[in-house]
Amino acid sequence: MELVLTVTPCAETGGFVARWDDPAGGGICTQGDTLADLQTMVTDAVRGYFAGEALPSAVRLHFVQDPVLAVA
Repeated sequence: MELVLTVTPCAETGGFVARWDDPAGGGICTQGDTLADLQTMVTDAVRGYFAGEALPSAVRLHFVQDPVLAVA
């Protein structure tokens, strides 16, 4: 099974929110201040949600809006 989390920018904090709704009910919702934080939080959330079960074969992040990198 492949898991796809929808990622949206968080207007209040400037970070990102990732969400997946389980068709059977429940789901995952987590956030991170940076993309690196978000990846860590998603990994932890997926491991926690599927504890004792087989983990998804892949976890993808679908960005509703492309992130902008500050390079200056």
